[in-house]
Amino acid sequence: MSQILMIEDEPRISSFVAKGLKAEGLGTTVAPTGREGLMLALTGGFELVILDLGLPDIDGFTVLEKIRAQDSALPIIILTARASGEDTVTGLTSGADDYMPKPFRFAELVARVRLRLRPEAGSAPAPDPVLRHADLELDPLRHVVTVGGVEVDLSAREFALAETFLRHPGQVLSREQLLSRVWGYDFDPGSNVVDVYVRYLRNKLGVARFTTVRGVGYRLVDEKDYQPAAD
Repeated sequence: MSQILMIEDEPRISSFVAKGLKAEGLGTTVAPTGREGLMLALTGGFELVILDLGLPDIDGFTVLEKIRAQDSALPIIILTARASGEDTVTGLTSGADDYMPKPFRFAELVARVRLRLRPEAGSAPAPDPVLRHADLELDPLRHVVTVGGVEVDLSAREFALAETFLRHPGQVLSREQLLSRVWGYDFDPGSNVVDVYVRYLRNKLGVARFTTVRGVGYRLVDEKDYQPAAD
């Protein structure tokens, strides 16, 4: 299991991300301060760092610079509320591999994490990133979806929702789980936005592909049971 270090002082955000990454098969350790995060990052025990900039003791840019001074290869994704163009440029030119503003979509964060975790050239080949379900294919890295070989245009939210279903085939996902994973940690649990977007996916990817589990949520049907609608 890949080990991720998250340097983040906001417990609500770090808990949300840690639980979500664990569900994706990624181990996560949280450091609530810059000093603790810096110490852990330099142990060599982590394959990627998710770094906040607004830390209570050391500015995140300082943490970034100190890590880069001793480890030039450790992937670092900045995840911060500081989303100005100047901060983004500073982060990337100071050695960050990626820069994501808050609020963020969890599915996008996972895609970026997996992209940075790809093995180096000469190591074992990376697994095929394309997710498949019968005649449906979804490529998280290229952000392309096809049904029967024909490309389907999905919005960013539709794509993230489809990816969430494809990463958990056959599993019943509650509306709350889908809200948190696709719309982020700051969501309205009473919203019907999940039902609306599942309807969009049914219209674009196949009505029979998604099953309603009454009183619980939705499930991507088992591939062997999927029967596309006749023309």
